[in-house]
Amino acid sequence: MAETAEARREAAVEAALGKLDLDAKARLLAGQDMWSLPALPEAGLASLVMSDGPIGVRGVRWSADDPSVALPSPTALAATWDPGLAHRAGVLLAQEARRKGVHVLLAPTVNLHRSPLGGRHFEAYSEDPYLTGRIGTGYVRGVQSGGVGTTVKHFVANDAETDRLTVNNLVGERALRELYLAPFEAIVENAHPWGIMTAYNTVNGTTMTEHHYLVNEVLRGEWGFDGINVSDWTAARSTTGALTGGLDIAMPGPQTVYGEALARAVRDGEADEALVDEAVRRVLRLAARVGVLEGAEPFVTEPPAPVDGEALAREIARRSFVLVRNENGALPLKPGRVALIGAAARDARALGGGSATVFPARTVSPLDGLTAALPTAASPTPSAPTPTPNSPSPTRASS
Repeated sequence: MAETAEARREAAVEAALGKLDLDAKARLLAGQDMWSLPALPEAGLASLVMSDGPIGVRGVRWSADDPSVALPSPTALAATWDPGLAHRAGVLLAQEARRKGVHVLLAPTVNLHRSPLGGRHFEAYSEDPYLTGRIGTGYVRGVQSGGVGTTVKHFVANDAETDRLTVNNLVGERALRELYLAPFEAIVENAHPWGIMTAYNTVNGTTMTEHHYLVNEVLRGEWGFDGINVSDWTAARSTTGALTGGLDIAMPGPQTVYGEALARAVRDGEADEALVDEAVRRVLRLAARVGVLEGAEPFVTEPPAPVDGEALAREIARRSFVLVRNENGALPLKPGRVALIGAAARDARALGGGSATVFPARTVSPLDGLTAALPTAASPTPSAPTPTPNSPSPTRASS
């Protein structure tokens, strides 16, 4: 029987692992800088680059002179109810990642909209675990069809803003399984992601970067996940706790709980080198899949056909609008006057901030877009007093 590409990749992983000493392995798991893992030439490993990517691929430069395609928020994508469209969005982001030299996207965010005070809900899909799992599956399949890895995040129960970094979420088994874990399970089963990102928070008394039960027994044992487990940035707190809890990579590097601290723990008999080898094996498997390990055929050798990013962004935005009831024939808009009130009409708010921030090549405000689309040129409103801090800014009215 002919050897499969996967078998050849696994053989290359084992060969590379055999060429690394303890210090090199520990250094790999610690990360190199904010976004990358170090190259290990002795094993044929090039540097592996990660990037934020819920709505666009930032890249490592994060500069306006290196713009990115910006998609509508993931919540808007889920509102299309179309996993196929999510797949197409993933293909586009893989295209962007390859253009920017990125091998792994730190996305998608599949936490649930459990509170209206969740400050990062715009990065996530829905309050519904089934819809979240279906859209996330499409997204992961799309990205990885372009040869770029994903890290489904934030595992798990990182669904609110208050004390996000330290909160101990007490979750019953049924709620944990049927709500919080459900989208992750669906994506692991149906899309086989190459990575998972563990969250800052604690679940039932154990911090997620050290959660042996949820990572090793549920994620890897029950679900068969074979990818890497990377910490959220600065989330890892304990060298031996993280290693026994199933954490593979502690980011950002190089000063993390791994690196020199991990090598020292092994030499002092506090950590098992066999667990270090398992973590390194998973990192090398990811490197083989994305094409940065010598002697291993990448998972994708022919990327999908190019995607028009602006056209796809417009399609997602258009299809994300969901009309529940069209009372009194309000839509479509009839000829007449359209009033846009407030500064947000004039100054486009295209991004939500944080890890979803990118630099789009251009933005179009609602005022400018409607002015261009409506049949008669806009005319200014009559003079208005200077607004106070609590009053809306005056804008123009379009015919």
